[in-house]
Amino acid sequence: MPAVSETIVREYFEAQGFFVRQQRKFIAPLRNEDDEIDFLVVNPRCTRSGGELPFVLSSGDLAGVARAVVVVKGWHTDTFSTSLLTHAPEIFRFVEPAAAQQAAKSFGGEGPVTKILVVPALPAAAEGRKASIDLLRSRGIDAVIPFQTILRDLIDQIETNRNYQKSDLLQVIRILKNYDFFREKQLELFRSGRPSRKRSSVTKT
Repeated sequence: MPAVSETIVREYFEAQGFFVRQQRKFIAPLRNEDDEIDFLVVNPRCTRSGGELPFVLSSGDLAGVARAVVVVKGWHTDTFSTSLLTHAPEIFRFVEPAAAQQAAKSFGGEGPVTKILVVPALPAAAEGRKASIDLLRSRGIDAVIPFQTILRDLIDQIETNRNYQKSDLLQVIRILKNYDFFREKQLELFRSGRPSRKRSSVTKT
């Protein structure tokens, strides 16, 4: 599952115009600082205006990210509640000084590095959501991107009349989209009463 989740996130950032570098392709026998970071991403078209980024990022917010370290937690059946975060300290290792210094060396030069955590979901209730966000911020994480945002954006961008043969992931999404396995977000309200093929909604992984 980690490899699949990382592939999804890589494709997402590349689709947003980022250059993406994976720290390494192999699993190190001993844990090292840069093992905690999945991707280093650079936005060559950053339009940062000096304003503060929202903590929960949408695809449109990424235009304001110049460079970032990205950690992917593809725990797709979990919600990142305060209880889970408290009992999973490994989530925060990539913001520790050693990992941050390693990331700075990899990027070179000066400038801010945004620390982004890709999460399956935050609590739906406002109080629980705020508590999780406050905890993540207090531990040094700058922003999160929910997997739902990533998947929805990839699905929306795929065109069924294009052949994505250089990406297995995008090609699979194209095939599923071609056979109506994804609901249309806006046209669903205006769908006529004519019988149609049964559709399956894919809104959560």
